[in-house]
Amino acid sequence: MKQVLEFEKPVIELREKIEELKKMTRDSDIDLSAEISKMEERLARLENDIYGKLKPWDRVQIARHSERPTSLDYIEQLFTNFIEFHGDRLYGDDEAIVAGIAKYKGKPVTVIGQQRGKNTKENIKRNFGSPHPEGYRKALRHMKQAEKFNRPIITFIDTKGAYPGRAAEERGQSEAIARNLMEMAGLTVPIICIVIGEGGSGGALALGVGDRIHMLENSTYSVISPEGAAALLWKDSSQAERAAKSLKITAPDLKELGIIDQVISEPLGGAHRDHVTQALSISTVLDESLQELEGLDNTSLLEHRFEKYKKIGEVETLIEV
Repeated sequence: MKQVLEFEKPVIELREKIEELKKMTRDSDIDLSAEISKMEERLARLENDIYGKLKPWDRVQIARHSERPTSLDYIEQLFTNFIEFHGDRLYGDDEAIVAGIAKYKGKPVTVIGQQRGKNTKENIKRNFGSPHPEGYRKALRHMKQAEKFNRPIITFIDTKGAYPGRAAEERGQSEAIARNLMEMAGLTVPIICIVIGEGGSGGALALGVGDRIHMLENSTYSVISPEGAAALLWKDSSQAERAAKSLKITAPDLKELGIIDQVISEPLGGAHRDHVTQALSISTVLDESLQELEGLDNTSLLEHRFEKYKKIGEVETLIEV
């Protein structure tokens, strides 16, 4: 059974009524084409009204949709000859992060992505997309390999956050994240980061230090989840909708704040409605970014990256005299 979000129930109900009328037309001699046409016009208006005015909490729900495309879905659509590698050469393999080499339009690239599951069994296998330190060390191992062989790095960000369990802390979760931030800042190859779902806290940031940061239209990127922020600020996690609005975690908000470079549009209703069209939209932005960055030498690349992060957080203060 497909997941239906609360705010889109009127759209789904109207679609079902249209399908019922179409079925009646096919199964009988009654011509209901005029009624169907009117209802389809009404549906178009309703969809534009609902999906064209999404609230931050609506976008959070779409970002968490169980059918939303994952990193591996996009890897399959965007790249050829993908070879996945496993393990961090220190402890073990973390299936919450996939990493490997592939070709993008004939050019070799390194691809790294956070991977969640689509059902309970797969979510358990992938630890619900929350990486352990060995996952981040695996990612860093492949980033350093990419630098050695002069391959661009493409990361897909989709996690609620790094796994906060005791074992992860014992194995150096904070150190692994911090080391990724430091190393990514100095890598001499282009890094393109794309937030495809939830981008939560340091767990997302550990794959998010890039020359270009793009977000899907209905993805989120935040220091904390809306529920976590609500619990801290108002001692009430049910205030998550209020927190989502206050945190400015949506792609349009972050573009306005200068934190991300580009918002990648989604099909009406979300990326889960059309995986192929969504992958094509990502490919367009990815291609543009690679062409821009591959023209820079190592020194210029690092200078541009430094300036990019130096500007994040700048604000203008108006002083009345």
